[in-house]
Amino acid sequence: MAGIRQGEPVSCGPLTDAEPHGVAAVVREPGRHPGWSWCTVERRVPVATHWGSFVAVVDSGQLVRIEPPGDDPAPSPIGPGMVTAAEDSARVLRPAVRKGWLDGLPRAGETARGADAFVEVSWDDALTLVSEELRRVRAQHGDSAVFGGSYGWASAGGFHNAQGQLQRFLALDGGYTDSRNTYSTAALEVILPHVIGGAPWSYQSRMPMWDEIAESCELVVAFGGLALKNSQVNPGGLARHRTRDLQRKCREAGVRFVNVSPIRSDTADFLDAEWLPVLPNTDTALMLGIAHTMLVNDWHDEDFLTRCCEGFDRFASYLTGDVDGVVKDADWAARITGISRDSVLDLARRLSAQRSLIMVNYAIQRADHGEQPIWMSVVLAAMAGSLGRPGCGWGAGYATMDATGVAPGRPSVASMPRVANPVADFIPVARIADTLLEPGATIDYDGQRLTLPDLRLIYWCGGNPFHHHQDLHRLTRAWQRPDTVVVHEAWWNTTAKFADIVLPVATSLERDDFAAGFSDPHLIAMPKVREPAGEARTDHRIFAALAARLGYEREFTQSRSEIDWVRHLYDRTRANLGDDAALPDFDDFWQRARGVELPALSGPFPGSFEALRSDPQRFPLATPSGRIEIFSETIDSFGYDDCTGHPAWFEPVEWLRADLADRFPLHLISNQPASRLHSQYDNGGHSLASKIHGREPVTVNPQDAASRGIENGMIVRVFNDRGSCLAGAILSDAVMPGVIQLSTGAWWDPARPGHSGTLDRHGNPNTLTRDRGCSRLSQGPSAHSALVDVEVYDGPVDEVLAFTPPHLEH
Repeated sequence: MAGIRQGEPVSCGPLTDAEPHGVAAVVREPGRHPGWSWCTVERRVPVATHWGSFVAVVDSGQLVRIEPPGDDPAPSPIGPGMVTAAEDSARVLRPAVRKGWLDGLPRAGETARGADAFVEVSWDDALTLVSEELRRVRAQHGDSAVFGGSYGWASAGGFHNAQGQLQRFLALDGGYTDSRNTYSTAALEVILPHVIGGAPWSYQSRMPMWDEIAESCELVVAFGGLALKNSQVNPGGLARHRTRDLQRKCREAGVRFVNVSPIRSDTADFLDAEWLPVLPNTDTALMLGIAHTMLVNDWHDEDFLTRCCEGFDRFASYLTGDVDGVVKDADWAARITGISRDSVLDLARRLSAQRSLIMVNYAIQRADHGEQPIWMSVVLAAMAGSLGRPGCGWGAGYATMDATGVAPGRPSVASMPRVANPVADFIPVARIADTLLEPGATIDYDGQRLTLPDLRLIYWCGGNPFHHHQDLHRLTRAWQRPDTVVVHEAWWNTTAKFADIVLPVATSLERDDFAAGFSDPHLIAMPKVREPAGEARTDHRIFAALAARLGYEREFTQSRSEIDWVRHLYDRTRANLGDDAALPDFDDFWQRARGVELPALSGPFPGSFEALRSDPQRFPLATPSGRIEIFSETIDSFGYDDCTGHPAWFEPVEWLRADLADRFPLHLISNQPASRLHSQYDNGGHSLASKIHGREPVTVNPQDAASRGIENGMIVRVFNDRGSCLAGAILSDAVMPGVIQLSTGAWWDPARPGHSGTLDRHGNPNTLTRDRGCSRLSQGPSAHSALVDVEVYDGPVDEVLAFTPPHLEH
């Protein structure tokens, strides 16, 4: 600081690749001391998150603000809002143990999980309690009694991956019951390997990229839409948001878009998309009506169906009604879907006559029989004649993540070494409540018969089951069953409040790491921005301390510090890529604010539809027939009555044509929020600013609002037989009549915590959703099959306590 004089100008500029993570500006406060200037030093530190890369401005150790880096064409507003959450009152500052658990009291009433007070303890005591409980449960009930599924996005970071750290720790201690698939795409993950072969996520590299669509496609039909809000995120990290500009490029190239969704805003205004407001859960029926129209008019691609597909003749018999006596024509589809007969006929004609692409969003498979629209969309693309042609055919999840359709993948990046799990037991990810409520019961899953294990200890790290699971009152009842629930959390969210032992963890701003996003071709350094709040520790440090008590610290840490691990994983990545990447050494990388770019991957990729079309004998798919399985002998052999050998229409349990709609006449769409990622940073500034009277906003069509006396900004009660929640009303004709939209992720705030059925004050839609598997094949969640009603709320308007810690004793 010796060279700075009072009154002398000091330049301040943006962080560049050449600038180290250090001094970026000097700010003077003249007058604090006579004759000289008081100076503070600002550091500008790169921050990588699931919703983009940013720059954190730190002044004298305090986080001041978070800014977009300047080269991101569409930065997410979630990032700057992280500042308000960094040190808010909801931070977990010290280890805490539920009082009733310590005292051995029943998990009921005021000492139930979720309702009880907590006692803050020392780290030494907390670690002793956790390690001894792990020993007890394993000794008395076996290793499968420990659940380490711990599903969730956690924070970005290649080394500090919470679920990976937890499962490595548990595997070294004897193993654990795991979960399989994801809440986002369980039905898709199970059905696609049967239909097109390959790993569940391999379709990402086999579908057209946006650049190809702009060059070669004429018509995009998007089932479930293309909501840009979802493209804010990318699991693992994100350098720059490109989806918006790539979509705009497609429109400027003349590509036409059709939005098949109950929500008009599921496509960007600049796409000028034609809106077909389909009845929720009826996409499969619409596709079947289109397929029948193609078939009877001889508009289908007979050559491709014959050479490259298996079982079309059996499916055609279903379309024409030879199987069940029901002709799946345009009139039939119109009666079910609410889409006019003429629109069905027109879509069939256009899809067949133009270079077309059929897209399906993830939301449409999180419903009753969610496998069917995914399977049927592939069949429809095969019939239309564009599958396997450049920029055309079929794809899933466009705009759901920024990487989808932007890049087909990235080179492999080293991660924390996994340890084989000695326990073979697993559960489908969305069947956790079933498992807790009915241990020993059997369920079907993808041709297997599973016995649900008796879980006695739940170890949750990096996720929030009280966000992503359905029917939270049922989960509340289930959550009282295990002996012990251990949670790592940075904030006192619902999952922490429903735990027995809560260990405070550092956030992604409070540790050293690097980001490597899904398909994103960048590695981004993540140096620590600030010290952890209170007594928080990283997940790795916690598990290392527990491993030391349990006798395998060296195996867990491999005698490396955390920064040694980050350096080691980067160096392994650099060595594996070799001259193809020419990555700088770690010290150079660590100083690069915008990270380094990995070499692009190029096709053809395994399972390419273009290769299949060109020569199905030479380039077979990894299916039993080597072709697209329109009829699957494998699935047919399972004998499931809710997922047969070809795609079909199954009436949902809850939809607007059901008898239940007489009592609950509105269909609930609980889609992803624009103001946060799932429930992450619901306490951040951007999410808090979106609330209405402190509640999550619910969008209601003006027709439905008028008949109920609802006006903009009113607090309303959304309800069905499963529960009720409060929300703030927004009136908009962007949702079709008969549908309301309430995003997921508001931290659940039950008025009587621990008591099933109580009112949620904050607006979490999973108070209302149905906790049943979408079929016996995938057992995925069926959140979007939920009927509700809404009314003006005239009861006592209690304060929202979602962000308030429980009572803490010291």
